[in-house]
Amino acid sequence: MNGPGKYDDVCTMVRERTEARAVLVVVIDGKLGNGFSFQGDPLSLASVPEMLEDVARQIREDRAAR
Repeated sequence: MNGPGKYDDVCTMVRERTEARAVLVVVIDGKLGNGFSFQGDPLSLASVPEMLEDVARQIREDRAAR
């Protein structure tokens, strides 16, 4: 989705506090429901799918180790 999302205020807070170039916030069962917000440049956005695949792989590995 392009444009403002329901968690943009949280995403802005995280980006400013971390002084990050880009931020992706994913919310599960938040007060506004599920959602996500991304703030960053197009180059950073292009790296998100690969990063999410890495995160998913790590989560699977962590769960299997339990």
